[in-house]
Amino acid sequence: MKAIMVMYDSLNRHMLETYGCDWTITPNFRRLAERCVQFENCYVGSMPCMPARRELQTGRINFYHRGWGPMEPFDDSMPELLKKAGIYTHLISDHQHYWEDGGCTYHNRYSSWEISRGQEGDLWKADLGYRYDKKTVFKNKEVMLSYPPYTKMLTHDEVNRREMNTEEKTSQAVTFRYGMEFIEKNHQEDNWFLQIETFDPHEPFYTLKEDKALYPHTFVGDSEAEADWPPYAPVKEDENTVAHVRYEYGALLSKCDRYLGKVLDLMDKYNLWEDTMLIVNTDHGFLLGEHGWWGKTTMPIYNEIAHTPLYIYDPRRKNCAGVKRNALVQMIDIAPTLLEYFGVDIPKDMEGRPLGGVMDEDTPIRRYAVFGYHGSQVNVTDGRYLYMHSAANPEAPVYEYTLMPTHMRAMFSPQELQNMELAGPFSFTKGCRLMKIESKNRMGDTTAFGSMLFDLETDPGQEHPIENQEIRRQMCGYIRESMMTNDAPEELFARLGI
Repeated sequence: MKAIMVMYDSLNRHMLETYGCDWTITPNFRRLAERCVQFENCYVGSMPCMPARRELQTGRINFYHRGWGPMEPFDDSMPELLKKAGIYTHLISDHQHYWEDGGCTYHNRYSSWEISRGQEGDLWKADLGYRYDKKTVFKNKEVMLSYPPYTKMLTHDEVNRREMNTEEKTSQAVTFRYGMEFIEKNHQEDNWFLQIETFDPHEPFYTLKEDKALYPHTFVGDSEAEADWPPYAPVKEDENTVAHVRYEYGALLSKCDRYLGKVLDLMDKYNLWEDTMLIVNTDHGFLLGEHGWWGKTTMPIYNEIAHTPLYIYDPRRKNCAGVKRNALVQMIDIAPTLLEYFGVDIPKDMEGRPLGGVMDEDTPIRRYAVFGYHGSQVNVTDGRYLYMHSAANPEAPVYEYTLMPTHMRAMFSPQELQNMELAGPFSFTKGCRLMKIESKNRMGDTTAFGSMLFDLETDPGQEHPIENQEIRRQMCGYIRESMMTNDAPEELFARLGI
């Protein structure tokens, strides 16, 4: 048995033809859907990038206890469990967060790994004489440019782009070339799992002219301006600029589709459909002007971010080709699905469930899905209603519980660690007590937006919050049950008023 996962970052469900979009060009996603089970109600869990990848490996919600950070010593890692069971696991990625301080323990869980460089502000090529001085059409970005680390990232991105000036040099192209080389070399071998993971279509939406030509349009902004990297901020730009950015995203999405097609071609060439599972997924979506916002992290987790695409082909279930399933599923279900497929025992701390029953008969595996950022709103949906719950006591402190004290791009400072305490153990830490560190500058604190309830059946665009105390109490009950199951910290119950 073999398995391939093609993973994207910020792949928007509502921009894919198979999920109803009528203007993007994604023929290979259509081709994929004809072979796979397409999941109609897949939701994120812990946000954003690295918390989601921790869930991918551990099959467990983690945002109650910490934010962005590495895999922990007590975590059950799906690729490592496969590796120990004799399944060769190989990661290929251009997702630069894996090689920063806050992601540094993920890639060595695999048997082997390869990287391609150049995405976003990846600290790759050096040009000490280059200075970032481009104009910007994004009004909020002018403020962000006054922040030196952001300017440094933009500068490195420009230097990287000059290196990736032809198609074959772009990081996504290199990533998929490595993936295809692995398949070509190992397709006749057995017992392997390949993860091909590209940062695209995450911003910046950098493409070359061939992909841009798929979406002809007129952009009336400054031709020298940077118009493919929106800030995580309210939309203050005109409709023409918003449309232009969406076309830029569409061009990168079509590039993603093209490289997905190369994987499907190899599945056809070597008839891997007979013995190879194929999973195509993402960590979260992205707001492209919807609800008056760009990006993620700084606004409520609307469905454009939370409601994600997921496709799975299981060679044991060829009769499920082209079907759509409506049961609620999440990222935490992928690890146990892969473990079950390879016949490896599922650890007791994995909350996710294998998706075989959902694929076969749309058998429900959960009543609700909970998701959010550490220390922020806690969100829950039962498929019909979606509730965003903010802190009842927002001034109450929030703590990180960890044995690996690193942020995204830096270790915790000595000042942050001065008042560190030991806490726990928690039910999933295998007897380990953890550092308890007050969190001061959290990513994605949306508490100030208050609590909101939406009826997704009558208001799929989440434009009109409703008031229904009975449903709100039911949703709060789901959150409390989830927190109890996850052995959430005691102070979080008080902070949320749950």
